[in-house]
Order: sequence, then C-alpha cells, then structure tokens
Amino acid sequence: MSEPSPPYTDEQLKSDEVSKKDILQFVQEHASTKFLRERKLHGKLASIAKCTKKDDLIAAYKSLFATKAFKTAGEEDEETAAVAAVTEKVAKTTVKDKKAARSHKEAEPPRYTKKILKKGNGSTFPQKGDTVGCFYKGMLTDGTVFDTNIGGAGSKKKKGSGEPLKFKVGQGKVIRGWDEALLTMSMGEKAELVIEPEWAYGKKGLPDAKIPANATLQFEVDLVSVE
Repeated sequence: MSEPSPPYTDEQLKSDEVSKKDILQFVQEHASTKFLRERKLHGKLASIAKCTKKDDLIAAYKSLFATKAFKTAGEEDEETAAVAAVTEKVAKTTVKDKKAARSHKEAEPPRYTKKILKKGNGSTFPQKGDTVGCFYKGMLTDGTVFDTNIGGAGSKKKKGSGEPLKFKVGQGKVIRGWDEALLTMSMGEKAELVIEPEWAYGKKGLPDAKIPANATLQFEVDLVSVE
C-alpha cells in the first residue's frame, strides 16, 4: 500500500476551507489503528470531530506524515475481514431471532380443550386449505345456545337448516379455536370443544350474537365431510 501525499497545505488546514471532519476523515482512512487509538481518534467520525479541537486534529494530521504511521495493506485486509465478520454475525443473529420467534409462535400452548364424543374413521384428517363440512352447536358457559345449524332453541340463521357449514379450514374463515381443533379431528368425529377467549372472539366479543367480551365458548362439532 503506497503512502498518501498530504492533501492539504498549512494554510488550508488553518482556514475554513478545510473542516475538522475533513481532517479527521483523512486521518482515519490512512492512519494505523494503533495511531488512532493512541490519539483517541478511533471511532465514529461525527462524534470524535464534535469533541476534538481543530488544532489537535491538525497536530495529528502532521504527526501522521512525520511518523509515517500509515495503515498497512495487511491491516486494511484485517479491518475488512472484521467488518465482514460482524455483518455476518448480525445476519445470522437476525435469522436466528426470526426462527426463535416463529418457533415460539408454533409452540404456543393451545387455547382450547377437546373431548371426543364420537370417534371418527381415524384416517381422513383435514389439511389446511381443505373444505370441511360441520354440524355444530355453540354455547356460552351457562348453557345459552348462541348459534347452531342443527335446530333447537337459541339457533339463529342456520336453525334447522339441515345443511352442514362448509369452509376452508386453517385459512382464518372461522375462529382460531375451530381452525386448530378441526385439524385434529378425523371424518365422522364428533367432539366437544371448550375454547378460551384468545382463540374465540377475544376482548371485543360478538355483540350481534350476544357473545360478551372475554367469553369462553363451548361447541359440539360434528365433522361430516372433508374435500
């Protein structure tokens, strides 16, 4: 690595033509790490320039040429490698953090319990994106029925329709408790689900269906088709 020539004259250094940042930037680019550390000039340019007098920077500039304490090619390579290593470490940490966050999400404990009332065929389980058909009855914890498609007191739009509710499972078309629980059921299975508010209608509830805020819901769900 060849030695640089002085870019500024004494007059220029003392004039407003050359700022403290100009001098410091040149010194940091060409001086050895040892030289910079001895003069406390190693670090962020803006911070050092702000707290260092111009006369001191001029003195360091002149000393650099007097002592020929220039950065060597090997040292430059080491600095490049160090920067690359830090960059790689940050990248790996970011990926690791993302994986950890994803794993944490996947490892979130279920917010529902399931009791099998009738066993299914044990072989046909829905996958995310499959269309499932269900008969169901939804109740509050006091036994009040707020919705059903199998008829009976308390049912609403689907009262006695005789038609299963069909939707793509695992796509957010229904509350999360249903999405998660149905993926564990096989064709023909009937189950009782108790779903906590976090995986039901949460803090807002569902006023139109008279479901209060933070309500735990109970369902009887019969999985009758998987397409």
